[in-house]
Amino acid sequence: MKIGIMGGTFDPIHNGHLMLGEYAYREFKLDQVWFMPNGNPPHKQDSVFQTTREDRMEMVTRSIEKYDYFRLEDYEIKRQEISYSYQTMEYFKEKYPENHFYFIIGADSLFMFEQWVHPERIAATCTILAAYRDDKNNRQVMEDKIAELNRKYNADFRLLVTPVLPMASHELRNRLQQGGSVTGEIPIEAEEYIREHHLYKGVQ
Repeated sequence: MKIGIMGGTFDPIHNGHLMLGEYAYREFKLDQVWFMPNGNPPHKQDSVFQTTREDRMEMVTRSIEKYDYFRLEDYEIKRQEISYSYQTMEYFKEKYPENHFYFIIGADSLFMFEQWVHPERIAATCTILAAYRDDKNNRQVMEDKIAELNRKYNADFRLLVTPVLPMASHELRNRLQQGGSVTGEIPIEAEEYIREHHLYKGVQ
């Protein structure tokens, strides 16, 4: 099967995440997209999260359950150790040798890719889809970077064209902390969970 992997803090999950997964699924004819919440990513520690791992998993689960081709992947969030992408992707490749994986990243991550731990080992495990947005990114610059990385790592980077996406999670957290509305910005299932459990300061 062709499997998309979309990692993130999902603190909270928002409609942009679902849209990105949907575009990857359709454009590359994937069989499934796995939403993989980070447990202990290299760039963040548990102390910076404003919700628990269980809360983030539950928000993702509720938000994607109506999509037959989306599923929750809990491999990273259940680990206590720091999760590096190369380790995760090598684990998936070994455990599911029958699958071909498509690792979905943003434009910023494309240009930071060589600063990741063992980028060459990530590139050896999967096709990497770099999300391009007309409102934010220069397509030619991204295509040039993709070509450079493909040559350097004998890799399979591809451009994933997406529409204008809603605001980022940190902007939504700020709005929630101030008691503002996020209706229309995050899945209704996640919004209901946030309000039921009073997850963010300022939410009634």
